[in-house]
Amino acid sequence: MAVDELDTRILRLLIEQPRTSVREYARILGVARGTLQARLDRLERTGVITGTGPVLSPAALGHPVLAFVHIEVTQGRLDEVGDALAAVPEIVEAFSITGGGDLLTRVMARDNAHLEDVIQRLIQLPGVVRTRTEVALRERVAHRLLPLVEAVGRAASKP
Repeated sequence: MAVDELDTRILRLLIEQPRTSVREYARILGVARGTLQARLDRLERTGVITGTGPVLSPAALGHPVLAFVHIEVTQGRLDEVGDALAAVPEIVEAFSITGGGDLLTRVMARDNAHLEDVIQRLIQLPGVVRTRTEVALRERVAHRLLPLVEAVGRAASKP
């Protein structure tokens, strides 16, 4: 879906000031509340906006260790293993991938010993052939979408 300059400004506000009311967003942007609400509804309906919940800190929840675990799966068992991963609470994301492995998971752990316990549980899942783990040392670029939103908005406004 193409976003225009107003959509970009709306998305920027949602990212930068997520707890502001629709009425206040409309005032800041200088548009009618109905216009803003229609834009928000369209952005949700088309899947640009996919959620509105709080952003949580795994470290503050007692899980400061972040690891990326690559999982190689027996052919024909990808869906089965993917479903089993959903039952492991320390796995916060999992993706089918190309390259070295079949799945890439993002795992949060209390400490290295806990991470090892999680990996041992993964190895025991039916269909898992092997794993390869990389531990994140420091976050260099936090999860962000605003630069992408702004680039899309700029591209859409070019003739």
